[in-house]
Formats: sequence, structure tokens, C-alpha cells
Amino acid sequence: MVSAWLGTVHWLTVHHPAAALNQADVLGLSSAGGNQGLTSQGLTHQALASQRPASPDAHGAQPPASPRAGVTQQPKIVSMAVSRPGRPYYVNPLRSVSGLVPERIDEGVDFGGTGPVYALGDAIVTNAGENAGWPGGGWITYQLTDGPDQGLMVYLAEDVTPTVQVGQHVTPSTVIANMFNGGDGIETGWAMADGASSESETPEAGGISGGGPFPTMIGLSFEGLLQSLGVPAGNNTGGSGFGALPPNYPAG
Repeated sequence: MVSAWLGTVHWLTVHHPAAALNQADVLGLSSAGGNQGLTSQGLTHQALASQRPASPDAHGAQPPASPRAGVTQQPKIVSMAVSRPGRPYYVNPLRSVSGLVPERIDEGVDFGGTGPVYALGDAIVTNAGENAGWPGGGWITYQLTDGPDQGLMVYLAEDVTPTVQVGQHVTPSTVIANMFNGGDGIETGWAMADGASSESETPEAGGISGGGPFPTMIGLSFEGLLQSLGVPAGNNTGGSGFGALPPNYPAG
């Protein structure tokens, strides 16, 4: 029950629903008035001190006003929510795919359709080419550089043509590949730290490859993230998973 509660807090407190996005959100632009409603928790101690009334001296007289009296000091924002007003960490990467069809959850999550696929969040591309071990051959990996899953590696595989290069910095508004109708669809999920293949194939995740059993725990983890962003659920979601969920991966 504790792990389920923590997983719920993880999604509810950090991931923003895609329905709340506007054009400025997707492009990574700050919304106007993003600092409105800032509380004292978002101010430095110095800024708070500048707002307190001056203390009288020993004779009960107020000290003379400072030459900067009445000048508003710009507070240092320390709240994560305020520092990124209107901009979620992660955005639905399949939002522009035409005829999107959710399919099986296995090592990752499978989909059918055609069109552009975006990066999930701010990241650095670590692979952009082919991997003969996957149907369709396309293979892209990128490491998230922001948000609660910072440091984790994401893969996009199979019927995709990369539109990015290794070492490129990408954002949720960057198209990283074009999905084509090649008969295999696409698969996306958590990748190994070195980007060689799916994380589900590692010993700590149960060593589960293309032969199953499915769904994997690591696949359900990525499915949970996608669903929180508005992506339709896979056709075998809701059941128990096989393998294990390594530390630092979000609960599905």
C-alpha cells in the first residue's frame, strides 16, 4: 500500500495532463503572469527580511527611510512549480500521430499509426539509426535531462525514421522521428543505461526479451507515464507484470 501511495503522489504532484497545454506550453514558452500567487515559501530569507517593518531605536524613534525604500526587490524563486510556469516536464510524444492505435505492452509499449513522434521531455539523443535486433530496424534513444525521471533512458524503435542526430539536445517540441506504415508499428519504453536495448532485458528487470512473458513491469512503468500524459491505454493494461521494477523507475 505504501508503494502504491508513493506512485500516486509521483504522478499527481509532477506530471501535468496534456489537456492543460496550450500552444505556449508545447513550445516551451513561459505563460504570462507565471509568478502570480507566489507565497513566502518561494522567497529567499533576504527578500522576506526586506518586507518586515524596521525596528525603532532605543528612544522609540523609527530609523530614517532607506534611499531604496519603496523599491521592490526581485525575489529569488526557489519553487520548482514557479520556476517553470505553465510548462510541464513531459508532454505526450504521440500527440500528432495519425490513426494512433494502442497495442500490446511488452518490453515497452506498442502502437500503430503514421506521423511525427516527439521527444517526451528535455533530453540528449544518444542513438539515432538502426538496431537489427528490432523489427523494422529503427532505433532512437535519448536521456532525459529534466523532471522526476531525469537520467533515465528512453527508446523509440521499429517503423521509425530518425530526424535527429546523436548528441542533439531536444525538447518536447522536437520531432525526433517519423513513424511510417511498415507493418511493425512502433515500440517505445525505458532503455538500458547504455542505450543498447530495452531495460526489461537487464538482470535487475527480470531479463525479459522479445519472447516474453508480457507485460513486463518495466513496460507497465512506461505505460503509466504515457497514460498520465493522455496517451490511450494498451490492450493488456491493468494486469500484473512480469519481471521486476528496478529502483529509480516510476511505478506503473
